[in-house]
Amino acid sequence: MFTAAKDALASQAARRYVNGLIKRYGEVSELKINSKAKSVDLVCLLIGENEPVTVRIDHYRVENHQGKHFVELGGCSCSRPWLQNLLEDHACGRRLGLPGWAAAAL
Repeated sequence: MFTAAKDALASQAARRYVNGLIKRYGEVSELKINSKAKSVDLVCLLIGENEPVTVRIDHYRVENHQGKHFVELGGCSCSRPWLQNLLEDHACGRRLGLPGWAAAAL
């Protein structure tokens, strides 16, 4: 029960954070973190898309290196082929910077 509550709070904070990062492209309407499975599910409303776009991160790993926080995204899947390709080229399997509060929440 504690994990579910923690995930719900982390999901809300992460959705606000990601919306700040992608506001030029659209918004995340739903974001659900499952810290036990190390997965994330997102529903995005992107500019120019008529239907919501779904994204799934099948596994993530949080790392701390020299006082900085990173997340490495495992397999990613998306409901749009163009975005699937973009994720594979620029996000999946790469370390991305992460704010300290997010590292603690994940």
